[in-house]
Amino acid sequence: MGILDEIADKLARETIAVAEKTGDENLIAEVSKVIGTSSTTTQEAFMTAIRVRLSEKRARKFLQEKLAKGPINPDGPKKELGSGPILDPMDDSAGGGH
Repeated sequence: MGILDEIADKLARETIAVAEKTGDENLIAEVSKVIGTSSTTTQEAFMTAIRVRLSEKRARKFLQEKLAKGPINPDGPKKELGSGPILDPMDDSAGGGH
C-alpha cells in the first residue's frame, strides 16, 4: 500500500469512528470537501476507503445476523459449499447489483 492509500485509509477509519461517536451523518462529506480543496486525488482515495470500510461493516453485520438465525434447513441434507450455481453479483435476483 502506498502513502496515498495509507493516509486515505487512516483518515477514513478515524472519520468513521468520529462520525459514529458523535452521530454526525455529514462528517464524511465535510471531511471529503476539506480534502478536495487541496487534493482531489487524496479526496478520491479517501472516499474509496470510506466506501470499502462502510461496505465491509455492512457485510459483517449481515453475516452476524445470518449466523444468529442459524442454519437455513437444520434437519435437511447438507450441501457442499460451492456445489450450487454461482450467482452473478450484478444480478438483482442474487441480492447484489447496484
